[in-house]
Amino acid sequence: MNPLRIGNFSGFYGDRADALREMLTGGEVDVLTGDYLAELTMLILGRHRLKDPAAGYARTFLRQLEDCLGLAHERGVRIVTNAGGLNPAGLAAAVTQLADRLGIPVRVAHVEGDDLTAGYPGALAAHAYLGGFGIAECLRAGADVVITGRVTDAALVTGPAAAHFGWQPTEYDRLAGAVVAGHVLECGTQATGGNYSFFREGDVRRPGFPLAEIHADGSSVITKHPGTGGFVDVGTVTAQLLYETGGARYLGPDVTARLDTVRLSQEGPDRVRIEGVHGEAPPPTLKAGLNRLGGFRNEVVFVLTGLDIEAKADLVREQLGDALAKSPPTEVRWDLVRTDRADADTEETASALLRLVVRDPDQQVVGRALSGAAIELALASYPGFHVLAPPGKGAPYGVFEDVYVPHEAVDHVAVLHDGRRVSVAPAQDTLVPGEAPQPPLPEPLPPGPVRRAPLGLVAGARSGDKGGNANVGVWARSGEAWRWLVHELTVDRFRQLIPESRELPVTRHVLPNLRALNFVVTGILGAGVAAQHRFDPQAKALGEWLRSRHLDIPEALL
Repeated sequence: MNPLRIGNFSGFYGDRADALREMLTGGEVDVLTGDYLAELTMLILGRHRLKDPAAGYARTFLRQLEDCLGLAHERGVRIVTNAGGLNPAGLAAAVTQLADRLGIPVRVAHVEGDDLTAGYPGALAAHAYLGGFGIAECLRAGADVVITGRVTDAALVTGPAAAHFGWQPTEYDRLAGAVVAGHVLECGTQATGGNYSFFREGDVRRPGFPLAEIHADGSSVITKHPGTGGFVDVGTVTAQLLYETGGARYLGPDVTARLDTVRLSQEGPDRVRIEGVHGEAPPPTLKAGLNRLGGFRNEVVFVLTGLDIEAKADLVREQLGDALAKSPPTEVRWDLVRTDRADADTEETASALLRLVVRDPDQQVVGRALSGAAIELALASYPGFHVLAPPGKGAPYGVFEDVYVPHEAVDHVAVLHDGRRVSVAPAQDTLVPGEAPQPPLPEPLPPGPVRRAPLGLVAGARSGDKGGNANVGVWARSGEAWRWLVHELTVDRFRQLIPESRELPVTRHVLPNLRALNFVVTGILGAGVAAQHRFDPQAKALGEWLRSRHLDIPEALL
């Protein structure tokens, strides 16, 4: 069979609005997928639903579709998206109304069953990550547009592939290959040069969106439309493969994909082949994400300029400490960021930032009590006193956590375009995932002269968040660099280079086929992105910080 060409037009809620039109007009494509959901997005949609029970989906998708639905219908391109968020039925109805208003004969289906909120009192939203077979049922029945709620990001690709090729639930290698392709596509232009460590090697001012040519055996080629910006090479695909993953076993509701079996090769300009992916039966439970309100948060950033930075910071801490002691918040955090320089030629570069963050279940404790105390210091504190912005009344923050439920606890249903409801059977065969066997390591490089230099001269990195944990994937650009990296960048060395991780559990996973190491740092993000636990709450730049750290690197590699 001819390969199935699946493209992506959205990697997050807020992505490039005209990407759907670009993908429809830029070249051949059979299916277009839009990924709108992230842990933080589910919390945002949950708050929207509190105000309006008919809300809870990504409204921007409707605006994109109004511009492009006729074009997609004319070209026979099917659209699959998780923009349904917490209300896929509501979005499906809105799409149907839009099609009727535009006079376009479009068949709209949706997938239900992920919403578990009723079973978790106090949760703002609780949703299981469904697989791709509900999507496949909708497409097999003739749907032109399929709306889902919380499915795995890769399910937007595995569902169309399973429908097109007739894959059965136990064809694990084929499904695993599609999962890997789906993981590469899910974040849009991150696979075509966006957010890439070696971004200077191509024109990434406006990267084109990626697409995958999926073959019947589950292998694929990652590419993009001709003439679009950015680039696709083994490095950009490796970076996205490592993004927000953990060990060698990549768990999903339909299949466990073995990332340690992935083989990448440059097939031509902007064409990377993915093959050799091995799949195993899925785990016996489904992951579900719980979002709840954690309390209230407030912050104020003091600007400290010129001399005596440390003493000025100490003075503010003491003054506000007395005020906060009257009604102590549950959490008080101070961070002094030394952005100042000696003898600076601008006031801004002569200044440091002192950031205070407070959290508490009671809005009053972090609201006016803090705001009043901070503002009262305006004429009674350090010389040059000012703040970046006045503190507010205290804003709610969210907490994310994972729970796991049996497959049978979820009523996975495909609601077809004609209203029929088709139940999707849970996985019949499951396998408790164990630790993947440790692969043999290559021989280390022979001793030789070294030079102190940044790690990023010989290695790329990409990092991201999963709940309160962060992962940092690091890959070498050559076989010789890999021989050095795998022996040099141990867990101890990682902790040395990233001091925040020294008191936290750090796990290293070795992926020789990708010449990569994947580090998982447990707890570094606190209660997840919505809690804004650290300066970079999603760990997006943690990998780039690691690349900037200096080590003794063999001169032969430099």
